Amino acid sequence: MQERIQIIVAEDNPKDFEFLEVLLSEWDLHPLVVRAPNGLEALALALKQENPLVISDIQMPEMNGVEFARRLWEKKPAARIVFWSQFKDEMYVRSLLKIVPPETVYGYILKSNTKERILSAIQTVLYDEQCWIDPEVRKVQGVTGHRQTALSDIEYEALADISLGLTDNLIAQRRYLSRRGVQSRLNSLYSKLAIDQEQFHSDKFGDALNLRNRAVAVALRRGLINSFELEKEEAEFQKWYARFTRSN
Repeated sequence: MQERIQIIVAEDNPKDFEFLEVLLSEWDLHPLVVRAPNGLEALALALKQENPLVISDIQMPEMNGVEFARRLWEKKPAARIVFWSQFKDEMYVRSLLKIVPPETVYGYILKSNTKERILSAIQTVLYDEQCWIDPEVRKVQGVTGHRQTALSDIEYEALADISLGLTDNLIAQRRYLSRRGVQSRLNSLYSKLAIDQEQFHSDKFGDALNLRNRAVAVALRRGLINSFELEKEEAEFQKWYARFTRSN
């Protein structure tokens, strides 16, 4: 008799977990489903297995799906993960593309798909050992992988800083830059976001728009930042600022 496969489901939403549990019960393999309510618990469970099979949400408490995958793949690069999420944010797609090991099989399916398509994606990755990427996510990958539009780590730092409302002086202190260095990073960011400074300037009105605010608006629309991840950025900034004020 063939041994039942075990699937770890990293999902903090009980209703979404129940949906997956019922869906997987309809699979003729009838896998054993184990729930982890966050990435940290999912990591502990997965590291105990030789070849982990995982379905993981992206946005979770304690540790998000991207960080969970990074830490799991560091130890077990053959682990197969299906990311299922309601988000196709460029920030997540960008982060995933940077951490997927060579030859690793993984998938990305949006929760908005039909249950038949979601099950097909899970079967393709976890059983057939083939990658499966949602067509909507592939479109985002195209933007993320293009050197004229994809943000570098430095440009993403600049975006996070202005999204938190930091001044040039504070950014310079935090990132160990000169004011000119800060402006250089911001100009590079504006270029990647296709924000033309001349476009929003006129002799009559001067600068019609605040470029920093415009950059944040464009980034929100592209999914380069969101409120969930900005909460983490805020927490990191507060830690740094507490150290900074104590030393000055």
